[in-house]
Amino acid sequence: MNFNKILKALFGDKSSRDMKLIQPFVDKVKEAYPEIKALSNDELRAKTKEIQKYVQDAGKEQRDKIAELRAKIEDTPIDEREEIFNQIDKLDKEALDNYEKALNEVMPVAFSIVKDTARRFAENEETIVTATDFDRELVADPTKDFITIDGDNAIYHNHWTAGGNDLKWEMVHYDVQIFGGVVLHQGKIAEMATGEGKTLVATLPVFLNALTGNGVHVVTVNDYLAKRDSEWMGPLYMFNGLSVDCIDKHQPNSPARRKAYQADITFGTNNEFGFDYLRDNMAVSPADLVQRQHNYAIVDEVDSVLIDDARTPLIISGPVPKGDDQMFEEYQPLVQSLYEVQRKQATELLSEARHKLAEAQKTNDKSAAQKLQEEGFLALYRSFKALPKNKALIKYLSEDGIKAGMLKTEEYYMANNNREMPKAIEPLYFVTDEKMNSCDLTDKGTAWLANKVNDNQLFVLPDITTELSVLEKQKDDKLIDEQTYIDQKDALMAHYGVQSERVHTLQQLLKAYTMFNKDDEYVVLNGEVKIVDEQTGRIMEGRRWSDGLHQAVEAKEHVKVEAATQTFATITLQNYFRMYHKLAGMTGTASTEAGEFWDIYKLDVVEIPTNRPILRKDMEDRVYKTAREKYAAVIDEVEAMRNQGRPCLVGTTSVEISELL
Repeated sequence: MNFNKILKALFGDKSSRDMKLIQPFVDKVKEAYPEIKALSNDELRAKTKEIQKYVQDAGKEQRDKIAELRAKIEDTPIDEREEIFNQIDKLDKEALDNYEKALNEVMPVAFSIVKDTARRFAENEETIVTATDFDRELVADPTKDFITIDGDNAIYHNHWTAGGNDLKWEMVHYDVQIFGGVVLHQGKIAEMATGEGKTLVATLPVFLNALTGNGVHVVTVNDYLAKRDSEWMGPLYMFNGLSVDCIDKHQPNSPARRKAYQADITFGTNNEFGFDYLRDNMAVSPADLVQRQHNYAIVDEVDSVLIDDARTPLIISGPVPKGDDQMFEEYQPLVQSLYEVQRKQATELLSEARHKLAEAQKTNDKSAAQKLQEEGFLALYRSFKALPKNKALIKYLSEDGIKAGMLKTEEYYMANNNREMPKAIEPLYFVTDEKMNSCDLTDKGTAWLANKVNDNQLFVLPDITTELSVLEKQKDDKLIDEQTYIDQKDALMAHYGVQSERVHTLQQLLKAYTMFNKDDEYVVLNGEVKIVDEQTGRIMEGRRWSDGLHQAVEAKEHVKVEAATQTFATITLQNYFRMYHKLAGMTGTASTEAGEFWDIYKLDVVEIPTNRPILRKDMEDRVYKTAREKYAAVIDEVEAMRNQGRPCLVGTTSVEISELL
């Protein structure tokens, strides 16, 4: 019995400890439920208003004081305003703490209200209540097909349209879903198995936290889910008087988008929430702001949003002066020729490496074998530095011992601060570094280009510091007058600007050819280069690479090269979601990244038990030395399943691997 098993036997695993901590909250909900179930429809809605008032009163004193202080700011001297802002921050924290205490007090009743609303919808074709002004507003909206008005009564139907499909409400919360709701309310990540109803679980903490009136954001990974979930779960909230909207249904910076943020519950995609924050930071007037304080967010597929895409920056860019004045199309043929020369060389180097390493295996002479190995791995390393994404090279590197030998060669040439590296890259025209995401010309490449354009200095950056100091000395020695100095300095700077742009264009075009492959990193659709998400294989609409890289790929593919842009505002999803007072998430696969969630966001991951025992068997991972062995094992497994008459779904990381299998 190992040490971990001993600890588990003594103290239980994390999952069982979490269950013990949360079970009392679930029991309180079960105790409160019979009383809520006994209420009439109108009494149920009145109960919501009652607990909503209780929660909002908890922070009313602080909110009133904050309003008074804000009114004073305009008439207060600037040097005294900081003290007012500090008071506002302190009061805001007090209000949020008071809201949280009140929410914990009313949680059993609030969860019971949501559960019983779901039960009433599931058991009755129509749920009839006394119509309120809010009900009449809902009827006025033609998209709200779940409600009709008959005299003084509002009739809530149990079937409506969501995501373009007609749905009938047939769900009521299980105990394990209440368990999940408590976890989400506490600002943790609920890990739930597929099919356990994550969307329904979210209704509990969303409803509860919306009672504060400070807004709740439900964050999804795509706009279809945002719209569908707002329409699917919306009637549950609206029956109890809470407003619901989806930002993805409205144009950015529009009054409708602003109104969506004022709703009690706001659905949307992670990108749109982030971009709205950036637009607000570029607003020139408070009236142009759409978002309000970041109160509480529940993130669906939280591992995808907060881990996989966390460091991907959201960027708002705009045109630059002379944005159409670019050199990409001008130098594309030249770079293509250079690329073809190096591609041919890389193929020859790979062939040489294969031959010499094969000969080294055959010979019995140890000295000759070692020499052949050294020469073979050097040729292989040169081929790798020339074109690291060469498919034949990647395939060869997957063979036993080949990559290890090449990495050993790389270590030798990188030793002592890359002292021997010039010898390794001497035959190459340019050097590609995948890790650094760079592509740099060698002296040989610069000479090749100079010969092609009959100009030795065309792709060489002038030593601007030396030339400026010479100019300064000429001015100090009275060899040139002030005006001549200014004119020559301006000419020097202008020349340097043109040269640096030319070198940058060349580097980006080289990157486009060597590191970005069509149908892998991007696709060309309707004359446009569109980026492909490497995690999901989906096209990322509206995204562009920065620093001229996208224009370089457009020039490579002979489509229209769009104007250059500059960054106006940027933020990563990681930094955006850190701004929320309380953050929670749902996923089916979070325990593998539990450490990262805690280190970055201080979010705890809690496994939610399934409603019924799982029949599926999860087997241990199998690790193979080479890709060939792995794919052969996959094929054997699929054949075995097919022979048993069992359908088989094979998931891969790319279209290429799917086609290969």
